[in-house]
Amino acid sequence: MENYETTADAALRETQEEAGANIALHGLFSLLNVPHVHQVHMFYRATLLDLNYQAGPESLEVNIFSESQIPWNEIAFPTVAHTLKFFFEDCKKAKQGGEYGFHAYDIDKPMKD
Repeated sequence: MENYETTADAALRETQEEAGANIALHGLFSLLNVPHVHQVHMFYRATLLDLNYQAGPESLEVNIFSESQIPWNEIAFPTVAHTLKFFFEDCKKAKQGGEYGFHAYDIDKPMKD
């Protein structure tokens, strides 16, 4: 986050900077504590508004993947992998009439498959 930014403002800015993506931001989806590096990572759900995305100055490449296509071993941050797993679990629940939840997780704990 930059000075005077809200977490939502930071999420919008980071999405634009990292992926050049135009999004409509939804609610906070996950909060992951990463105590061994003194960080907290927050992820929001969002809707991609168009396909005009591109890698930003801090990204090597940007692409869209279905769940089965995700290169899990290439994801740089465990917090991203955990959040994606939470997301796909919630997608399955939403298809059955459920809702997307909020997920808090300590990254030092092993995640269940």
